[in-house]
Amino acid sequence: MNNIAPDLPAEEARVLAVTQGRLAGKAFEETVSVAAWKTKPSWFIVTAEDRVVSVELQSASASRMKAKTKVIHASHMSLLSHPGEVVSVIEEAVAAGTAAANRAESSPA
Repeated sequence: MNNIAPDLPAEEARVLAVTQGRLAGKAFEETVSVAAWKTKPSWFIVTAEDRVVSVELQSASASRMKAKTKVIHASHMSLLSHPGEVVSVIEEAVAAGTAAANRAESSPA
């Protein structure tokens, strides 16, 4: 059964499954002094049909980050299976960042 990308064509999902490398164990040893989401606006896509990371964990992470959240009905590979929806969230974040930067530039110092 394909759990990583059931909403992609079978051949594409199969290639993803067999070429996915392991997460480097060192990633769990690194420490972060300050998480960016603690000081910067954040956006989060919850993938409602994800069989890799539970919706509950995704939602809890988004909530902790106080992220602007969008739920899409996609698998773990939402970047590939629902690119338009993912792009719209990225564009929203860019627009918000641009507006914030413009406000900061126009504010008296």
